[in-house]
Amino acid sequence: MIIELDDAADERLADYTRLTDVALRRRLETERGLYMAESTKVIARAVEAGHAPRSFLMARRWYESMCPVIAAATGCGGRDDGGDVPVFLAEEDLLRAITGFHLHRGALAAMHRPALVEAGRLLASARGGRGARRAAVLEDLVDHTNVGAAFRSAAALGVDAVLVTPRCADPLYRRSVRVSMGTVFQVPWTRIEEWPDLGGLHRAGWTVAALALSEDAVDLDAFAASPACTAPGSRVAVVLGAEGDGLAARTIAAADAVVRIPMAGGVDSLNVAAAAAVAFWALRVRQ
Repeated sequence: MIIELDDAADERLADYTRLTDVALRRRLETERGLYMAESTKVIARAVEAGHAPRSFLMARRWYESMCPVIAAATGCGGRDDGGDVPVFLAEEDLLRAITGFHLHRGALAAMHRPALVEAGRLLASARGGRGARRAAVLEDLVDHTNVGAAFRSAAALGVDAVLVTPRCADPLYRRSVRVSMGTVFQVPWTRIEEWPDLGGLHRAGWTVAALALSEDAVDLDAFAASPACTAPGSRVAVVLGAEGDGLAARTIAAADAVVRIPMAGGVDSLNVAAAAAVAFWALRVRQ
């Protein structure tokens, strides 16, 4: 249904108000089971992934270009007015008052969070049921930008699934989704309930590589050329640690291999998002 807005305090906008307040947003997204998709491209990717909208919010001038996305969304009944799903339209200055920032990427959508699946099921169901061959584990990353960037690299560089630890930043937080350009909807992911617990990966035949600076670490190129990565049907999970502190010592101890990216120029390490891209490229499945 199309709803023309003229009041930033409209009670129907509760999902969208004070979006720049990180603490509030985290609480509301958990309590209400929602996440925010920002920009026409990101919303389109969420809809393509089968995620259902709670509502849409946009400037009037973006409505026409959003009509196909709205009509395709689950729950909208194929109607570009959203059917029973509210489509809020407002002028630019009112949108700024509602959201607290300039909405210059077209639209926002409050989306229902899909239920997460158990890690083993996720890995087995990846690639259309053929099973994942490469996976990433994000351990306790706190920066939403880095989480989003890691997902974008995963989507681009052949990572079939991502597992995030209990304390890792939310991949569906608004900034994570935006930085990922919506690829958080393309790469299957779930949150591990207990960590570190590599037993399930080991029992399923995965080689777990911890990306870390360690005296016994092997160079990334050498590990990528090893049978663990080159054997037919090989399954490799690379674990990336938090900004600053890196991986926990017990995670490193439980891994099958500790791997480092050789550095030059007196640099000791890369930002975790950059390191993820390098590792994903080096460890990709080669046909």
